[in-house]
Order: sequence, then structure tokens, then C-alpha cells
Amino acid sequence: MQRKARLNPVFFRHARRLPRLLVVALLSGSLLACAGNDEVQTEVQNITEAYETAQESIARKNYRKGIQIFEAIQARYPFSDLSRQIQLELLHAYYQSGEREQAIETADTFIRENPIHARVDYALYIKGLSYYESQAGFLERWFKRDTTKRPPIEVDLAYTTLRRLVERYPDSEYSADAEQRMLAIKERLCDYENHVADYYLRRGAYIAAANRARAALEAYNGATGNRTSLQIMVAAYDKLGMTDLAADARRVLDSNFPNDG
Repeated sequence: MQRKARLNPVFFRHARRLPRLLVVALLSGSLLACAGNDEVQTEVQNITEAYETAQESIARKNYRKGIQIFEAIQARYPFSDLSRQIQLELLHAYYQSGEREQAIETADTFIRENPIHARVDYALYIKGLSYYESQAGFLERWFKRDTTKRPPIEVDLAYTTLRRLVERYPDSEYSADAEQRMLAIKERLCDYENHVADYYLRRGAYIAAANRARAALEAYNGATGNRTSLQIMVAAYDKLGMTDLAADARRVLDSNFPNDG
């Protein structure tokens, strides 16, 4: 199931923009050993203005211009404290502009280079959202194709990334939203497993159908697709003549879905 990310104001607050004085301080630290005071002052002023122009461009949704400026500054100071902040700015801009692959790559780079940084939770969150929103392409949505029948590679990666966020940073301000998205992803993954199990069932591969449906039931307990998993198990066990297992599955089905008919 497709859910477009709705980012609350905290998202925008935490593509955290550096105050002018902090930008100056970070730049000065990078430049002092390289040039005289006048040169440093001029360079700091130029980069600070460029940084603010990039921020303003992104705020006006001119992502291309903002990204180009930030990338240029980052290339000039690749190993500075300012570069780490620019990675976060770029992460925000790539995601907002729909450049999901770039957002994922930037998040991976930030996490790899700054494993104990205070903003790793943010990087994980945006990485997870980028995978989450890649689950259905434009043409599939346009023609209303059933994406539950497509192998959920991106969805699985989204689930893994968001689970990592929730488990590592349970108190993060992004964890609650990540948990809600994980519930939606669980539905998608359960639907796909049921689709595969039903494929096996219709082709007479009853053992494979029962095993796939049981695995879906165990892995995605609580999903609405659990009803379908149980129905497939009942049908497969009946076909196999495994009356006890069929009766057990039917009992669970009737207990949890009494109006199933």
C-alpha cells in the first residue's frame, strides 16, 4: 500500500540550518591555517553568503540551485565540520526534490563517516522514507497496477532501515512516525507473501503454499492479510489430506475472523 510521506514541521526544523555565526566559526577553523587574515575574512564572507543563498533557494523549492551550491561548498571543504552539516542539508534537499537514490547514498555516506553523530537518526529516517516512496513507480501508479504482486525489494529495505532507527533510537523524534510506516509496510509485505502462496496453491504446489502462508502469518502477525494466509493454509492442508493441520488453521481463522463466512 502506498502512503505519501507527510512530514511534520519537525522534519523541516531538523534539516537544521546553521546560524550565520556558526557557519563563520566552522569556516574560520578550516581556513586559518591556510591564509592570511584578510584572505580568511573574504573567503568566509563569500562562503557564508553562498551557504545562505543555497538555504534560501531550497526554502523556495529551487532545489537544483540549492543543491548545486551546497555540493560546490562541500567539494571545497570535504572533511570539515561544515561538510557534515552540508551532508544533512543535501540529504533534505535530495529527498524533497525526489532524488531518492541520491538521498539514500548521502544518508549511507553520512552514517558511515559519522557513526556516533547526533543526527544519525535523521539520516536513517530519510533513508527509510526514500526507500518507502520508491515502492511504486510513476507508470505503475498511473495505470493502477497491483504493486502487491511485485517483489517488494524497496519496501523490504524501507522496513529494515526504519526498524534500525526504531531499535537504535527509540527516543528519537522520528521513531513514532517510523513505527507507523512500518505497520503499512508490514501490510504490503504480507500481501506479497500471500500472492506467492496463492500462486503455489493454484498450481498444486500445496506444501509450498502452506509453508509460504504460514511464514507470512508468523512474520507479519497483526496484518490484515493474516486472514488470507490462514485461508490458504486451510485450503492447502485440505488438499494434502492433513486434516489435523487444516482443522487447526480453520479454528484459528474462525477465532480471529468470526465473520469470514
